[in-house]
Amino acid sequence: MTSSIDRPTTLGELRASGHVQKSVKTELRENLLAALRDGRDAWPGILGFEDTVLPQLERALLAQHDVVLLGERGQGKTRLLRTLVTLLDEWTPVIDGSELGEHPYEPITPASIRRAAELGDDLPVAWRHRSERYSEKLATPDTSVADLVGDVDPVKVAEGRSLGDPETIHYGLVPRTHRGIVAINELPDLAERIQVSLLNVMEERDIQIRGYTVRLPLDVLLVASANPEDYTNRGRIITPLKDRFGAEIRTHYPLLLTDEISVIEQEADLSADVPPHVLEVLARFTRLLRESPSVDQRSGVSARFAVAAAETVGAAAIHRAAVLGEDDPVARPVDTTTVVDVLRGKVEFESGEEGREIEVLTHLLRRATADTARESLGGIDLGPLVTAIDQGEPVVTGARVTAKALLDALPDLPVVDEVAQRLGATSVGERASALELALEGLYLARRIGKDTADDGQTVYS
Repeated sequence: MTSSIDRPTTLGELRASGHVQKSVKTELRENLLAALRDGRDAWPGILGFEDTVLPQLERALLAQHDVVLLGERGQGKTRLLRTLVTLLDEWTPVIDGSELGEHPYEPITPASIRRAAELGDDLPVAWRHRSERYSEKLATPDTSVADLVGDVDPVKVAEGRSLGDPETIHYGLVPRTHRGIVAINELPDLAERIQVSLLNVMEERDIQIRGYTVRLPLDVLLVASANPEDYTNRGRIITPLKDRFGAEIRTHYPLLLTDEISVIEQEADLSADVPPHVLEVLARFTRLLRESPSVDQRSGVSARFAVAAAETVGAAAIHRAAVLGEDDPVARPVDTTTVVDVLRGKVEFESGEEGREIEVLTHLLRRATADTARESLGGIDLGPLVTAIDQGEPVVTGARVTAKALLDALPDLPVVDEVAQRLGATSVGERASALELALEGLYLARRIGKDTADDGQTVYS
């Protein structure tokens, strides 16, 4: 695209430049095909969908279909919808000052049609960035037809126009996103009578307001998200509307542990160093929750749970550093216990598990820690560490124990360096975190004992 200085500013200049008008769906298709041919990533920041959801979505866009994404909460549906914007042309011409951002070649509102007839090739042209061509609406029960489609504007009527004059209309979200992408999150939350108002928009591309029809050849891609299970009794997508979506695509949580960890690393705003093995514990914990019969799987366990857990663990490390005067705050496995108390409200349990929430969460967190220790430290002979702890002084750790104090309490053995090297731990804080994972793994394997005092100190002996 040419620079802003070289862009045409009138209809005549636009025609002379050879600009070709394209529908938004054609635009998306051509840009997607170009990305596929060039081997470029058309979906930046989308993880875990490469072999499942993305090929289906790409085929839907190539077929120029409106799309509804079905999936439990926290599966990245909204993020995926927002990424569609990157497939639009960076800049597109619009009639300068037009209410609906109409293309200069094809005005559709009475006001723009009149201006185009009066000014001819002198019709002023402005340029709209692709970020302005995406509108998103979170469906709520109080959403009205006026919000989505439009309504009669009493101010314009009061100015002297007749009630049947199309210029008395205040347009809603869908018409105002003409030549763009309209996303409706949680579509079943829309009252059924409101969903009906979208039928003509999707099929005939006209809108009806207050009993008279305004023919507007709207050019929009309508995308929506919904939960496949009606676990909140919110409603449903009415059958005629569901039938008008050309593609219905199921999303999912990350299938691979590595993708789960990558999502946490990408999304979490960490205030301290959270080593990879601690992130792995949290990722495994989240995945175990999604498999647990004690958790309401119709609700799902959002990826936001794992992200919030990582941020909570980082905050626990910062808190310890502030209280104890550490210069290098690094999260340790002991910090993961804070997740149980802080985030239990983010998990929906089955009705029969009332009163056992903490027990279930604690058990699954221990399993996640044991699995991480076994996978991360497999092949290392920790026997000398067990013997030294059995014959020597107990090792004390906890939220109120510095990393240096933990390391000083450990015996001087080659296995200590081997554990640190295996986990890539170099600093004092990272080494303490790595050795704490080994100690917790030994305890969960019942090779050493552990006692937790009221002051939060944990003693391995």
